[in-house]
Amino acid sequence: MLRCSKVSKNFGGVRALVNVDVEIKEKEIVGLIGPNGSGKTTLFNVICGYYRPTSGRIEFLGKDITNLEPHKICEMGIARTFQIPKPFLNLTVKENVMVGALFGKKQHKDWDEIAQEVDHWLQFVGLMDKKNVVAKNLNFVQIKLMEIARALATKPKLLLLDEPASGLTPSEIEMFNKKIKEIRDELGITLFWIEHVMRAVMTTAERIIVLHHGEKIAEGPPKEVAVNPKVIEAYLGKSYGV
Repeated sequence: MLRCSKVSKNFGGVRALVNVDVEIKEKEIVGLIGPNGSGKTTLFNVICGYYRPTSGRIEFLGKDITNLEPHKICEMGIARTFQIPKPFLNLTVKENVMVGALFGKKQHKDWDEIAQEVDHWLQFVGLMDKKNVVAKNLNFVQIKLMEIARALATKPKLLLLDEPASGLTPSEIEMFNKKIKEIRDELGITLFWIEHVMRAVMTTAERIIVLHHGEKIAEGPPKEVAVNPKVIEAYLGKSYGV
């Protein structure tokens, strides 16, 4: 579904990504881990067109998207959430999600049809009872759920999640993990997922990619990555029991 081939991104003299190869297959849940500053969010920004790579090629569903604008990439079927959620604070929850529905794939629909679709996504993430609440009045977890609903409203084939479990309690992490599995199992959407909360990503992702100083240093099933000496030295500090 997604192929990044020898992708590099430089910011002046800083090499944020160095010849990174990534392949994501349809309906996979793939985790992306690594220390702060390792290039994880930069890779997402390059995939989504927010940054253009210094070198390398990105393909989505067999088409070259390397130099496409972000809205074109979204229309093709890639959506994302952000490490720091970016809601429209003065719009209601429903209006926030409606932005996603109107921005995604270009289809001619009437307003009632769009409103029904938005209600479906709000129901899916558990925010139906908050649909008329102004976003600035939501709590942290609700804002994260709303951002996922807004991304889903674009009708993506591939969803990029940037640290959805950060700042959550153990019970909230369990809820988010369940929702991530539902997105794949019920909606058939492929997920590429940045995470620092190891108990979340190690128990839910089927494959883990590890970045360090912009380079891919490991890739494989969670049990293998958790005991990889390079990953332990660069990031985990000790083997992580999965």
